[in-house]
Amino acid sequence: MSGKKAGPGGRGSPRWVAPLCWTAVALEGFDLVVLGVVLPSLLRDPAWGLNPGTASLISVVGLLGVMAGALGIGPLTDRFGRRRMMLITVTSFSVFTLLCAFATGPVMFGVLRFLAGLGLGGVLPVALAMVNEFARVGKGGSATTTMMTGYHVGAVATALLGILVIPSFGWRAMFVIGALPALVLVPLIAARLPESLPGDAVAETAEVTGTRNPVAALFRGGYLRATLAFWVTSFMGLLLVYGLNTWLPEIMRSAGYELGAALALLLVLNVGAVVGLLVAGRVADRIGLRKAVIGWFAAAAVFLALLSIRLPGVGVYVSVLLAGVFVFSSQVLVYAAISRHYPAAVRATALGAASGIGRLGAITGPLIGGALLSAGIAYPWGFYVFALVAALGAVAVAAVGRIGAPTRKADA
Repeated sequence: MSGKKAGPGGRGSPRWVAPLCWTAVALEGFDLVVLGVVLPSLLRDPAWGLNPGTASLISVVGLLGVMAGALGIGPLTDRFGRRRMMLITVTSFSVFTLLCAFATGPVMFGVLRFLAGLGLGGVLPVALAMVNEFARVGKGGSATTTMMTGYHVGAVATALLGILVIPSFGWRAMFVIGALPALVLVPLIAARLPESLPGDAVAETAEVTGTRNPVAALFRGGYLRATLAFWVTSFMGLLLVYGLNTWLPEIMRSAGYELGAALALLLVLNVGAVVGLLVAGRVADRIGLRKAVIGWFAAAAVFLALLSIRLPGVGVYVSVLLAGVFVFSSQVLVYAAISRHYPAAVRATALGAASGIGRLGAITGPLIGGALLSAGIAYPWGFYVFALVAALGAVAVAAVGRIGAPTRKADA
């Protein structure tokens, strides 16, 4: 593969790509989850005067920053190189995360979360492009899913640190802790991360798509249908991830489960996510990405629909675990499919666009769950709605056709 080369002047080494990208994604997981960890403290701070409505607005503003970052950083990555943009995005979100610790009120805090989101949104397409370009031939699926376990490790670390840190040091300490790893990671990226974009990639893409503009290339050379289908699939995938993570405990409480059991089910859901990530990539490498993505979304639809049945004892935990296995890794397989489908010079642009459009789903999911809860029909109809969303994701990715650039032999 062309991505096996080191950067300009021989700088960097391919063996550093996976661990450095994994760490960057873990920090992204920390930063995107930390708001939920500190919100209980912020809501009880009389000096800030926050209520659930304004807290939700801050959350949405942060997600809009992530969306803007994903849409904007992708083309810049394809233009200026992976290594440089990885340095910029990690430095950016770490600096603004640190500044959040010194916010004096909700407005300043919201602005800083938006600015941090720009870098956070950009990290994922850069990291995904790099691990796929340095993955062994035929191992792009497992390389992608393994890297994305970093996100969940970061999320779990945030929750555990919140329990240990906030009672003694307050919520501001969480943002300081979230920024500190950059003191080590940024110098390592500068010293060890190679540049993956081949020197002739832009000319190659112009030959394939008829344009040197990476954004325009998504709609040229036979890519239009796939681009739109991947956007729809990402919207559905992130709607499920954010909708379930936000409202699963409350939906299960409305079904009659105790609070402790409902929170435990959320933990089980995310344990299933890690298991799914470790399994999905290997399955995709074996049977092909297209079959794997369609199968994973279809299985997610089945197990989400089964959650509408009130199961006794351990049955509900098994059902939620299986739903987690398929729901979360479905979206990650979409990223692997996008990486496989587009040529190197527009890969980060394609990943950033899908991730950015998907953030609209991330905003929509919690809104749908909240509306169903307000209407008193979240159980069982919430699970039917989420199952339908998963089924639509399977249909959308099926519309892509073969996973592979139109001018090349596909893998599935």
